[in-house]
Amino acid sequence: MDRLPVIVRQHIAGFRFLLVFTVICGFIYPLVMLGISQVAFHNKANGSLVSYNGHVVGSGLLCQEFVDAKGNPLPQYFQPRPSDAVVSGVKNDYGCDPLYSAASNLGPTNPTEISDIAAEQKAISAFDHVSVSQIPPDAVTASGSGLDPDITPANAYIQVDRIAAARHLPVSEVRNLVTQNITGRTLGFLGEPTVNVLSINIKLDQLSAKSG
Repeated sequence: MDRLPVIVRQHIAGFRFLLVFTVICGFIYPLVMLGISQVAFHNKANGSLVSYNGHVVGSGLLCQEFVDAKGNPLPQYFQPRPSDAVVSGVKNDYGCDPLYSAASNLGPTNPTEISDIAAEQKAISAFDHVSVSQIPPDAVTASGSGLDPDITPANAYIQVDRIAAARHLPVSEVRNLVTQNITGRTLGFLGEPTVNVLSINIKLDQLSAKSG
């Protein structure tokens, strides 16, 4: 080996380092992290999948639309915030498509954004029978990813009367359900309180089944 030219020895040494770090960083480290995540954070590591009646119905980390076959929002369910995660040109894609995470990239003074917000406000006002002034910002704007699974408590509360009427449930029961399913700020100061739409809709179905 010592008889080889310096440049050849340097390349051999570099290749050895490459092999060692490939094994460590490309195989050993990922396998160790996979093992730790499966043991300590099994549900989150596997996508935070949510099951109901023995079937996986979604992920707690991704929004999903609660609409009929024509894309109309179902009045008996809490509705998520608008989503720009759609397949362009596909008529039956109403948002929350995890393969097409996207934001509108439109600023608050953009005429198209202003028009879209006004249209959303009009639709929600008619759907939930509330005034435009009662509609919180998250109800009319998409998240950065277009896949936010949560809404604000204010957004959930304006939907209570509509859901109670559609399910023939006391308004107080639906309102209490919202209150009980508010997740506080992370560590008590990060972010804002939220309500997970999929989770509360499952509990709505359970509440209706119990009342029926």
